[in-house]
Amino acid sequence: MITAVVYSESGGTFKTTTTANLAVALERMGLDVCVIDLDPQEGNLTSLFDVGEHRSDPEADNLVKHILEMPDGDFEDLIETSEEGVDVIPSHDMLGDFTSNLEQKIAYETGMKNMNRDEFPRFELLYDLLWNEQQLQDQYDAVLIDPNARAEDLLYNAIYALRTLVAPVKPAGKGNLSLDGLEEMVANMSDELDIEVGLSCVIPTAIGQTNAHTQYTKQFKNNEMYSTPVAIPARESLMDAMWEARGSAYKVVEERWKTFEQDDEMVSEPGTRRVRDRELETLRDIYELAAFIATETFDTEIDPQLTLEIDDHGERTFTVGDDAEREVTA
Repeated sequence: MITAVVYSESGGTFKTTTTANLAVALERMGLDVCVIDLDPQEGNLTSLFDVGEHRSDPEADNLVKHILEMPDGDFEDLIETSEEGVDVIPSHDMLGDFTSNLEQKIAYETGMKNMNRDEFPRFELLYDLLWNEQQLQDQYDAVLIDPNARAEDLLYNAIYALRTLVAPVKPAGKGNLSLDGLEEMVANMSDELDIEVGLSCVIPTAIGQTNAHTQYTKQFKNNEMYSTPVAIPARESLMDAMWEARGSAYKVVEERWKTFEQDDEMVSEPGTRRVRDRELETLRDIYELAAFIATETFDTEIDPQLTLEIDDHGERTFTVGDDAEREVTA
């Protein structure tokens, strides 16, 4: 099955929107997909998919309680299905206190069992929950995680559980990951967790038309260490509209969501967005990225053709693969 953590050390790499778009693309390929939101911050995947009604309720059952083996209900009751057919395990405010709660669990259990703290499997808890207890491998073809950005217990639990990274990166600017930085990051995570961590691919995102962006993208595409199947152009309007549409870029285009000024206020409505070839090409790029991860990294069979049903504009179809035409066809 497909298991991937979408992660970057740098901010502003469209990590959450990339996760959402990949999940929906995989679902449209005919796969059963679950995404796990481990980011406690506002503006997370839970908000984007419009799920997690009880994420601020301290009494509500949530993923942290299950990871720490103190659930208040059945695990399957945590799962919500988004409008686009992707199952989501939502974020909860308790994620922000995960490490402190974990430390209490470690202190109690090591004291009861008279064991050394270093012997406690603090990074293996999510792995055991997903695969040994809940056996998600029998329910899904793909599991993705949108993690918190900080290198701490939640992130390490995510990586230990899924073992593979997908890395969106900025095209230029302070704090960007270099190729050497990526190699060092993967090596450090492998050493810390004592497992082999793989990097499926690197995704240059928000690519502009400047010379610096062009050169930086070429650097990644021409490297021999990591695969760079696509580079996602700067599509701020498209990606920003995802938050108003409460869904993927596919939903934005199909329902034609647009944000605009009306009577001195900013409003967002479906049925008003123009159908732009460049945005259709970006949807194809995202689909191609998902296909690469599915087929090249995990050897999974997929439906290579995507049909978009655009309101008041009929159908658009495109196919991915080595022999597929780049053009989007009506």
